[in-house]
Amino acid sequence: MRKQIKQFFEADSASGITLLVFLIISLIIANSSWGPGFESLLSQKVGFETPQVHLKYSILLWINDGLMALFFLMVGIEIKQELAHGQLSSAKKASLPFFAALGGMLVPAALYALFNAGTETVHGWGIPMATDIAFAIGILSILGKRVPIALKVFLTALAIVDDLGAILVIAIFYTAELQSTYLLYALGIFLLLVFMNRMGIKNVWAYLIPGLFIWYFIHHSGIHATIAGVLTAFAIPIKGKQANHSPIQSVEHAISTPVNFIIMPLFALANTNIRFESGMVEGLASPLGMGIIAGLFIGKPIGITLFSWISVKLGLSVLPKGTKWFQVLAMGLMGGIGFTMSIFIALLSFVDAYHQTEAKFAILVASALSGIIGFLILRNIGKKYISSP
Repeated sequence: MRKQIKQFFEADSASGITLLVFLIISLIIANSSWGPGFESLLSQKVGFETPQVHLKYSILLWINDGLMALFFLMVGIEIKQELAHGQLSSAKKASLPFFAALGGMLVPAALYALFNAGTETVHGWGIPMATDIAFAIGILSILGKRVPIALKVFLTALAIVDDLGAILVIAIFYTAELQSTYLLYALGIFLLLVFMNRMGIKNVWAYLIPGLFIWYFIHHSGIHATIAGVLTAFAIPIKGKQANHSPIQSVEHAISTPVNFIIMPLFALANTNIRFESGMVEGLASPLGMGIIAGLFIGKPIGITLFSWISVKLGLSVLPKGTKWFQVLAMGLMGGIGFTMSIFIALLSFVDAYHQTEAKFAILVASALSGIIGFLILRNIGKKYISSP
């Protein structure tokens, strides 16, 4: 039994399976008699506050803005290593996820606006722009070696750029008041970390502790605080004092298991908490529902594939080695898993519970369609990679 448990947690698919199990558990809880109690638990505030420091937030916020910053730290570390000596190490390789993400934001937003033109829900155009990186990567991990590493890196980089774009959209169009002073504090600390890197400081705690302050200031600026994880990751040195020691890899090894088997499952448990109500299915045929589904399920793969194709044909980018356009389209479908970031933008877009509930259900349906079809395509065309080294 101990050996089987060890093999499960060491398998590539373990984190994705765990994530999906907690997603199902969350839906069951939300639609049972435990639902109201679970919502009440998530809304409970924990922490402390003083006249100078405010750190008392709901459990849901601590999970989404606090613990998920560690997830983004891990993702940022992977992206930095790929930029240094991996799949994104050349300008043409690194530019492809950027153009793909750009198309994956513009086309869905345009489709949503087309369906909702002249309606009271038109200002929700930002909802289908986002990709839920945690769920997208979780589903990819189930496929294991059926998906080549180059495609995993492509989706990860695309989702990072996509999330940065979504954060900018929230900051510019959906934030009532942006606290620029806090942003300047965060920028100042980040520049200090970059300077420390240049000066050859290798101690990881010299970067992680200031990273907590970056998180605090970004959170109080009104922008989604998880970006602090990416900024901190980009500042940590790759090379250590010894040839066989890498500070950035030591951080990655330390946080990978807690992120995959504690933080991401908690994230799924807290954010799939959607209660099915009467009128939800009918709401899918409304301009709001159709705009979200068209944006995520159709707009994402079209935008990602089209802009990737244009950038390659113009010589601005190159496809990862061995990658086919059919696989890029499948990655585009995985990009249609909007989920939590899309729900977050929906809550900012609409103040009434009716539109919020309608938007949540449409996001869930579109994300499920995108994830299932993308998964099936990648599984069926990726069999030849199982035997790859």
